[in-house]
Amino acid sequence: MTQFVNTAAEAVSHISDGSTIMIGGFGVAGQPVELIDALIDNGATGLTVVNNNAGNGDVGLARLIELGRVKKIICSFPRQTDSWHFDEKYRSGDIELEVVPQGNLAERIRAAGAGIGAFFTPTGYGTELAEGKETREIDGVHYVLEYPLRADFALTKAEESDGVGNLTYRKTARNFGPIMAAASNHSIVQVARTVEPGSIDPEAVVTPGIYVDTVVKIADVTTKGAGS
Repeated sequence: MTQFVNTAAEAVSHISDGSTIMIGGFGVAGQPVELIDALIDNGATGLTVVNNNAGNGDVGLARLIELGRVKKIICSFPRQTDSWHFDEKYRSGDIELEVVPQGNLAERIRAAGAGIGAFFTPTGYGTELAEGKETREIDGVHYVLEYPLRADFALTKAEESDGVGNLTYRKTARNFGPIMAAASNHSIVQVARTVEPGSIDPEAVVTPGIYVDTVVKIADVTTKGAGS
């Protein structure tokens, strides 16, 4: 049953050292900024983070990396022009990196939530990313065997939640949120607003409440602009 809490700090209070955490967002679109800040204050360290990139600038995930709290990151785009904290940590050997092509990243997360044991994909075949992995030729096409990505916790951002945790999203802010919620043991979601049960058209529900463990309403969440 979905639990509704009053603060971001309370929402992330169960995250402990060594946890694997999925963090939603495509750049800043859909990034659960307040939850990440609460995680920083939480103090948990030795974390494995699954995210699309390796942080931007000096805030959010980048700040978590700067503080030395992330031991490993699994992502698609680790080096952007403003990912200097990751770059510094990686060059000094203070963080481990697993690069996963973006489509594979999404499918590995989705597979975990769907209960799929593994899948074959042509992406990465013949590259360093396929080294040590099982490969197979099917109908003349070469494939690489990939396994699901699961997490202890998922931190995501949605537009609204009803009283039982059913979620809707704002445009591109949706990105990895739904599949991360399904692929984690405990999904934590910050929302811009909450509504009464039954207020959301069932056809508009993107993430069913069965995948949502904790919801916190962040009153000052900005919803202006596509995907913000």
